[in-house]
Amino acid sequence: MAAIALKRLDTVVAISWYDDAAQQFLDAQFGTTPFAMVLVDQQARQVYAGKAAAKELASRAGMPKLAGNLVRDNYETIADLVGLASGRGRDPDDYHEQYDLTAKASNLFTALAAAATERPADVTA
Repeated sequence: MAAIALKRLDTVVAISWYDDAAQQFLDAQFGTTPFAMVLVDQQARQVYAGKAAAKELASRAGMPKLAGNLVRDNYETIADLVGLASGRGRDPDDYHEQYDLTAKASNLFTALAAAATERPADVTA
């Protein structure tokens, strides 16, 4: 469902976790590079991770609240299935909250956005 939501949103783009800009941003935001779905809203100065990111994406895509709650509540199962299907070989880290965007991470947002716009629309983290 998160992938469907992502395709519905013109203002949201995906970037690979492995991208240097993503690694630098995550380290600046969290002090580490958690392997998790992350949604950054620079204007609201908020960062959503894991379950919170999936639910926020569903909400912004206009999906019913029930769909967003289902995504949030079944995030681990969905992530496990995606991991098996993609051969990812690792589980997402346990980051599932909404966080204030740190000043250090905010300073890296432009580079993060530039890296994301350079990728085809079908690339996801």
